[in-house]
Amino acid sequence: MPARSKAQQRAAGAALSVKRGETSKSKLKGASRDMLESMTEKQLEDFAKGSTKGKPERLG
Repeated sequence: MPARSKAQQRAAGAALSVKRGETSKSKLKGASRDMLESMTEKQLEDFAKGSTKGKPERLG
């Protein structure tokens, strides 16, 4: 399932980077920290991939 907003996509990308060992966990905040702990690498990949074209900056 792809992200529904640009903010979700960025948060998933940041969490994915930490899960792969490319970034330190201390750099995460908010939603990306929650995503890291609650989602698998495959779920994060699915959320982070795809185009941002046509997506709102934030939901709600």
